[in-house]
Amino acid sequence: MAYVSGAVEGISDEAVLRRLVADRGGVVHRVQVQRGKANLRRALPGYNAAAQGDPRLVLVDLDRDFDCAAALVSDWLPAPSTYMRFRVVVREIEAWLLADRDRFTSFFSVPASAVPDQPDQLPDAKSTVLAAIRRSRRRAIRVDMLPRPDSGRQVGAAYTSRLIEFASDSGNGWRPTVAAQRSPSLSSCLTRLDSLIEIAP
Repeated sequence: MAYVSGAVEGISDEAVLRRLVADRGGVVHRVQVQRGKANLRRALPGYNAAAQGDPRLVLVDLDRDFDCAAALVSDWLPAPSTYMRFRVVVREIEAWLLADRDRFTSFFSVPASAVPDQPDQLPDAKSTVLAAIRRSRRRAIRVDMLPRPDSGRQVGAAYTSRLIEFASDSGNGWRPTVAAQRSPSLSSCLTRLDSLIEIAP
């Protein structure tokens, strides 16, 4: 059994990482949630040092910081350790969740037309999720995930918890392998994660 430790920016990313590892037959040892990209970057050298002997998967959103994932990797971690898998989500974790169109539309009761074919191409996947949720047939979903008028918030109070629920539900929620068919960055991540699990000590 391959044990994999992880590190991510936020708690919704943690749910995705845990699901990825489980989906590929690994077991999560622990995941460190850094509460932001700047904190994750500061911690990355330590994770890379630990990955000389222990398998590590680190996920970071590309956002709009670099033109492409390769540029971010070159800047942040030009020399990854043997057991380090540093993967860039293009451009936000929501894109990977949107990529399983059938399950996303069913889980959140939104029309298929609200979910794009190529989520990796979205400049702001979170905005696409919110636009889709506005069309949800379930009032509870809309109330949870959309910001209240004049609240000053970008998302609703339960936006993140609803995404975590979707990412974690193996029966009715997100399917990484299916999502990878519409997300090249997720497909690449799964390939690299498979290679890690194969060589894990």
